[in-house]
Amino acid sequence: MSAGWARISRSGWARLALAAALIAGCAVAVAVAEAQGVGADVSAVRVGGNRSETRIVVDLDRAVSARVSGGGGVGRIVIGLPGVALAASLHGRGLGLVNAWTVAARDGGARLTLELASNSRIRRRFLLPPADGISHYRYVIDIDPAAGVSPPPAATAPVEVADASARPRAHVRKVVVIDAGHGGHDPGAQSGATAEKDLTLAAARALKARLERGGHYRVVMTRAADVYVPLESRVQIARRAGADLFISLHADSAGADPSTHGASVYTVSDHGEERVTQVLGRNEWFNRTGARADPAVGQILLDLTQRSTRNRSAIFAQLMIDRLGDRIDLLPRTHRDAGYFVLLAPDVPAVLLEMGFISSPDDAARLADPVSRGKLMDAVAGAIDAYFTAQSRLAAR
Repeated sequence: MSAGWARISRSGWARLALAAALIAGCAVAVAVAEAQGVGADVSAVRVGGNRSETRIVVDLDRAVSARVSGGGGVGRIVIGLPGVALAASLHGRGLGLVNAWTVAARDGGARLTLELASNSRIRRRFLLPPADGISHYRYVIDIDPAAGVSPPPAATAPVEVADASARPRAHVRKVVVIDAGHGGHDPGAQSGATAEKDLTLAAARALKARLERGGHYRVVMTRAADVYVPLESRVQIARRAGADLFISLHADSAGADPSTHGASVYTVSDHGEERVTQVLGRNEWFNRTGARADPAVGQILLDLTQRSTRNRSAIFAQLMIDRLGDRIDLLPRTHRDAGYFVLLAPDVPAVLLEMGFISSPDDAARLADPVSRGKLMDAVAGAIDAYFTAQSRLAAR
């Protein structure tokens, strides 16, 4: 999900006016409340988004083990933040699917209360540690309309609050999108009679079967047969599915050099992030174009979204490298970055796995053998399990 923020402070009345203009004139808006006082663990609460998706971020000076309680009343979600200190209570008007929010001291900690719009729910929540130039923790909560419910229209009239069913559902399956590289008239790398497109599809099917076995995931494949799917369509399939993770499977070739072998994992590069507009639709809520949009605010929204997504992609990439290294040989400098098109989605953690070199006899034999290929996908699935387990522990331990 996309997120970004225009800061409102006591001295920033010009920015306050900008935020008010955004609220009045657009479906996109951003709000920030700052905590004051020495010793406060909550430094800011930020809300951004629209009626299709809304993100709340609590900036913290320490890690937190948050817990959701459903006893807040109709349309109300209460999240306990044990051990969190407050200098004073915070509250603010909501945006998008959040009608209002409050942070107050409670029982040796703090309590975040969210008043949600009708037929909305918590989709996911997670804790981001300090990283990539950010010195504080961020507790992130993503809100979207409940399944099968269209987003409410952007209107100035009051929005009804939801019933108690809007509380987060622990049994909601994570959405994993598997992208089998190439396909159809695009064979990819070739070595003799072996084509990359066939190996990637076989691996994708094996990974899908492995993930669905436990019932914890909803798996979406960008292609399930030998067909050609444009790169931009693969990205949009993931975004429309609300993907929690995207993995693209490939096999490399070193041409006439059979000695080069081993797997590698790619995440998006700086140059790739600069090309993100190629995958954005005209109506993106952080889109920086249009008569009513403010370029500076749009850039902040997009940059912060990409930073969060890139951090999560890197975490998953390392988990996968750790598990692959127990099964197969890896290339030196295994974690690499590139501007591959399928990695450009700003709001979906994504990796591209080069499973090996089909120009290497050993790698080609491993990828062509169903048993060996299955073991490789077991390692990938293990990394996926570990990634979501870690996310859940950060958010709800």
